[in-house]
Amino acid sequence: MLTAALQLLLAEGAAALTPQRLHTATGVSRSTIYRHWPTPGDVLAALIDVAPLGPAERTGDLAHDLHAEVDLLCNRLRDRPVAAMLQALVAAAATDLRHRYVGDLLAPFHDVLTAAGIGPADRDDAVAAIVSPLLVDALLLDRPTARTRAHRTVDDVAARLAHA
Repeated sequence: MLTAALQLLLAEGAAALTPQRLHTATGVSRSTIYRHWPTPGDVLAALIDVAPLGPAERTGDLAHDLHAEVDLLCNRLRDRPVAAMLQALVAAAATDLRHRYVGDLLAPFHDVLTAAGIGPADRDDAVAAIVSPLLVDALLLDRPTARTRAHRTVDDVAARLAHA
């Protein structure tokens, strides 16, 4: 069911995630679909629930671990399902779901910085500096993420935090 929902999302956007369209795509009765996922937002929430984003392996080296997370995020943003999910959440004005999904994307960066003993304010600034340009590239500019720029930003952030 959710595989069909993801395929519809990728092909037609969040508006296609209706019980009728899902019924047509899967053969599952509309009443069953409606009972579990009455709105496109409910389908999007279910897709978020089954889209785990595991972190990279940790080494304990701040810069190395942040570089690994940048690579994973760039790969995820390059792959159509993650970018399409973000675009659908924006288009559907699903603010709570968008915050949840983006929070899941940012969590590994926060985890790396927390493990390095970085405080909340510096941690939030660091994550924003590293990740925001990648999200702008993927979502607003519809271009590949600037991995090299993100790695330079990681180096700058790690150096700044080392001297803080």
